[in-house]
Amino acid sequence: MENIVIKTNSNDNVAIVANPTGLKRGAIILNGIVLEENIPMGHKVALQTLNEGDAVIRYGQVIGFANQNIEKGCWINEMNISLPQPPKLEDIQYVKKDILSVEPLEGYTFEGYKNADGSVGTKNVLGITTSVQCVAGITDFICQKIKRELLPLYPNVDDVVAFNHSYGCGIAIDAPAAIIPIRTIRHIAQNPNFGGEIMIIGLGCEKLRPERLLPDAQYSSENSILYLQDESFEGFGEMVDGIMLMAEKHLQKLNQRKRTTCSAADLVVGMQCGGSDAFSGLTGNPVAGFAADLIVRAGGTVFFSEVTEVRDAIHLLVPRAINEKVAQALKDEMAWYDNYLQQGRADRSANTTPGNKGGGLSNIVEKALGSVVKSGVSPIVDVISPGDKIRQKGLNFVATPASDFVCGTLQLAAGMNMHLFITGRGTPYGLNMVPVIKVSSNTKLSNRWYDLIDFDAGPVAFGMKTIEEMGWELFLLILEVASGNKKVATDKLGLYNDLVLFNPGPLT
Repeated sequence: MENIVIKTNSNDNVAIVANPTGLKRGAIILNGIVLEENIPMGHKVALQTLNEGDAVIRYGQVIGFANQNIEKGCWINEMNISLPQPPKLEDIQYVKKDILSVEPLEGYTFEGYKNADGSVGTKNVLGITTSVQCVAGITDFICQKIKRELLPLYPNVDDVVAFNHSYGCGIAIDAPAAIIPIRTIRHIAQNPNFGGEIMIIGLGCEKLRPERLLPDAQYSSENSILYLQDESFEGFGEMVDGIMLMAEKHLQKLNQRKRTTCSAADLVVGMQCGGSDAFSGLTGNPVAGFAADLIVRAGGTVFFSEVTEVRDAIHLLVPRAINEKVAQALKDEMAWYDNYLQQGRADRSANTTPGNKGGGLSNIVEKALGSVVKSGVSPIVDVISPGDKIRQKGLNFVATPASDFVCGTLQLAAGMNMHLFITGRGTPYGLNMVPVIKVSSNTKLSNRWYDLIDFDAGPVAFGMKTIEEMGWELFLLILEVASGNKKVATDKLGLYNDLVLFNPGPLT
């Protein structure tokens, strides 16, 4: 294979080594540049000599400053560049970006489950949520019992899942920040894949009353809530019998759901990346971003998240806001999280993991510039605070921490019915409530994890396919998975992560 490096912007003074085995010292690249040292795949090579203090530029943006003299052909990594300051929020003025006129995308459909509230599911799942962690043991027990004894009797129901969490008691229930975990639990119960059939298992003495988790008055607490401390229960066996009886009533209703033809406008797709590498911003995220634009053109909904992986690119996103109110909301979410990190005596630099750095991402600035590409180029129509539900179709920014599990939990609460997860280093991440399409940013990972990755965006790096071609392929795969025609790897293997609440409030 020839020596291949990728320069993303004409102004860049670094390029990314694309060869799967990296390049050795003495290798010649571009216009006769000779490598001065061995450089691994995904890592940066200096295309010009940099003096101490000079800007290091990738994506046409400053990702850091040389903290020593760096010769042309040398390896640039987290050790020899320093982190720049984040964009000052007060200095970012909203100047609305011209919205390119795009033709609506019509005629694309999938087979989904239509709900009475207008939402559409891609799975048909019995969901059991809890009001307090004390009951987690019994919900795990009951899920296994339902799978063995009841699910075979209701063939149209895909699964039963429990949302266990560590919240509900020993908390300051009325603290301002407590609203985040509370509304998260309540909104997850309303996810389209549950079909409006809500079961809440409570203990009885907890601070978080199960009634607060019901979406509105139309849901009967008699049919949706069961307290283990109910004095009518004598022993564990009767508690189990009570839950099984309630579950059967919900299963009977869920079993009546049938897939029907739905417009692609009913898609609600959450975009997330984890275990990112330097290729994520070159292949996987741009391909996902192109697919995101297709979904928006079809009238559907897409959201991207991960505040710390947006913060250093916020100056690029504010001009894409549909109006000044949305632009201000974007900045407000950044400011809230800046304050949250400051209270914890942490900063955004803590986001970048050893694996990110091993994959060539030197710092959070470089990571953020590659991360936001998965939002495509559509205008941002709304900003959703942690735990809230989306309010309108189109591209939404759903504010979440960058932690994979917390982000996935909050995206479920926002109402996603499909999940797209882009990775460069690899992760078995999966959710049992929605299908998770795993996208690899490089073919080396896809070949090695052939039974864990659903879509390989790696061919883009070598010019074998374009971002547009692969974006269309991914869009069509989303429709196939949403229809139940194709199973994703995590569903085939039953690999699912626990959901994790974001709780910035105090414990008592």
